[in-house]
Amino acid sequence: MDRDTPSRSGRLRGFSINRLIPNVLTLAALCSGLTAIRFALQGEMRLAVIAIIVAAIFDALDGRVARRLGVTSRFGAELDSLSDFLCFGVTPALVLYLSSLKDGGALGWVVTLMFPICSALRLARFNTALVSDTPPPAWTGSYFTGVPAPAGALLALIPLMVSFEIEAAWPRHGLVVGTVLVAVGGLMVSRLPTFSFKKGRIPRHLVLPSLLAAALVMGVLASAPWIALSLLGLGYVSLIPFSWLAYRRQALQDRRAAAAPGDVVSLRAVDSGSTPRD
Repeated sequence: MDRDTPSRSGRLRGFSINRLIPNVLTLAALCSGLTAIRFALQGEMRLAVIAIIVAAIFDALDGRVARRLGVTSRFGAELDSLSDFLCFGVTPALVLYLSSLKDGGALGWVVTLMFPICSALRLARFNTALVSDTPPPAWTGSYFTGVPAPAGALLALIPLMVSFEIEAAWPRHGLVVGTVLVAVGGLMVSRLPTFSFKKGRIPRHLVLPSLLAAALVMGVLASAPWIALSLLGLGYVSLIPFSWLAYRRQALQDRRAAAAPGDVVSLRAVDSGSTPRD
């Protein structure tokens, strides 16, 4: 065959469409986050919150789709991290500033800045952990360090979502919104272990109750969506003590398992009447 003639494999060389799907979902999340800012600038706060929720849905899908298709890449991870910073760090802070904190002057702006800064610090810590020279134990994959960015955005928006359902001014008060924003930012950069839910499994005997619970949640979301989302956020916060206890229990078991060989050596030495060397 002539060398100038391209081979069949050469003509077909390129990226598979499957490799692009996760990145397209990430870009969809990014567009939703930017659209939320547009809605907030127009005073459409409900639409802004909905756009952030849509961004969270796309963000939850892109990583799972990439793992299912076996097309994870460093480029996709970096793009996802940048999208998370904008959608769940910058956008919620700007929405809350325009809805509640802009009347607080310089103090309101400083409080607003704290949230995206905490989000950036958390994402930077997460990215550096991915390339660590000493990978953590496999069981730590069931936990996040601190509250993840999408959950943090939902928690920060709770006062605004409550104000959509009740006729009261206090949920949008700058003091309430600012306190929640700072508290959630602190949870994001904290070292508290939180459940990941990515590797969670439901026992067979709990499948039916789980489906019934999911149906109940969907019903509440359909009838009172803002209250339901707020309750889901509060329920997530209530799980943090349990995740901390579960993490400590697993870490203790891990240390005991690591110390077990040394204990066996000591017991054998005692039985033989000798002492182990240092």
